[in-house]
Parts: sequence; C-alpha cells; structure tokens
Amino acid sequence: MKGLVQRVSKASVTVGGREVSRIDTGILLLLGVEKEDEIKEARELCRKILTYRIFPDEAGRMNLSLLDTGAALLVVPQFTLAADTSSGTRPGFSRAAAPDVAEHLYSGFLELANEGLGEDKVKAGRFGADMDVSLINDGPVTFMLSSR
Repeated sequence: MKGLVQRVSKASVTVGGREVSRIDTGILLLLGVEKEDEIKEARELCRKILTYRIFPDEAGRMNLSLLDTGAALLVVPQFTLAADTSSGTRPGFSRAAAPDVAEHLYSGFLELANEGLGEDKVKAGRFGADMDVSLINDGPVTFMLSSR
C-alpha cells in the first residue's frame, strides 16, 4: 500500500461539480492499493501517516504529527499509485488490487484513521469516482510512504 502525503493548508474533492469533502490544515493522502495488500498493510500505513512528523513545532522544525496537532486528514483513493512505470511510455496497472479488494481496504483504512484521529478529522474522496482534487500544498511538503 502506498500513500502520497501532502501537507496542505486547504484541500477538497469535487465529484460531478459538487464538493464532497474539504479540509483546512492537515494532510491530503492519495492512497494506492496493490494486489498483495491486506488489512495489515492498511494498519501499518495508517500508523505511519498519523504519526509522521511533518508539521512545524514552535521552532519551525518538522517535529509534529497529525496526532500532535489535531489537524485533519483527507484520504483520496488513487489506483494510479500502484502503476508499474519501470519500462516504456505507458503505465501498466497489473500491480493494482482488483476494485472490490481495493475498495474494501480503502474503507478499512478510513475506519483505522477514524479510530486514531476521530471521525470529525477524517474526510474522504469517493472510491471509483472521477474526482477533481484541489489543494494548497503547504511548504510544499510532499512524501511517498509505503506499508512495506
């Protein structure tokens, strides 16, 4: 399981011209689920994301996590993160989990995040939808994390 983590001052998801999720200060997470992933990978990646220290402390150093700051988390499913880009000029998606498996693990990830942060702090994109994602990347600060 892969997650592209972006520290944001604002982020939102729109589906069909209608906003479905929005956060202010926090993390926008683009979440990719791969074939071999199970709930243990979701649990490990969620732990990393909730405790990853990318928010500034009083000295301006990246030393605080979502759990420390109480900032929000917007999770957007993004199967293209599972793409094989090792050769050619077109991505391959043989590493991506089947849609039903990916949706189950995406939902499981959201449940874990809700348990860790609280339901009022966790927002979500819509699985399988064509989404418009807007963000103001704070920093910019962007990291690729993996459950492995």
